[in-house]
Amino acid sequence: MRHKSFAAMECPTARTLDQVGEWWSLLVIRDALHGLTRFDEFQQSMGISPNSLTRRLKELCDNGLLERRAYQDNPPRYEYRLTERGRDLQPVVEAIAAWGRKHVTSGKGAVRLVDTETGELADPVLVDRKSGKEVDLENFHYTATKTAHSTKQARLPGA
Repeated sequence: MRHKSFAAMECPTARTLDQVGEWWSLLVIRDALHGLTRFDEFQQSMGISPNSLTRRLKELCDNGLLERRAYQDNPPRYEYRLTERGRDLQPVVEAIAAWGRKHVTSGKGAVRLVDTETGELADPVLVDRKSGKEVDLENFHYTATKTAHSTKQARLPGA
């Protein structure tokens, strides 16, 4: 069942969820970040039904997150590669995984991000590019712009 579209909302979170918010979609992106490219690899990794996977791959391609490339003609077979737009979701996927390891799986996880140079496990956090400070509610606060919903303008300081 398809949810209501958020495409008309100004909120970047809502509009992003319109493209990647279906729960299998980020798992496909996760697996593509892990190097999987073929239909059967995605299906085996996630245990997703062929029909659901077909729909997810089509939507991710339509939204410019994956590109489909033929790797065999007879029978026709395709692989799915992340586009730059899809690769830009890596920090989002890593943030969700880090939160899950901390709050859900007690540090467990079958695949981990490691520093290419040192081989050390990564501990991803969101950092402000300008200041280098960790983005959290102690270092930063939200502010409402003129286009924010009136309930948020009433609650948050203005920009």
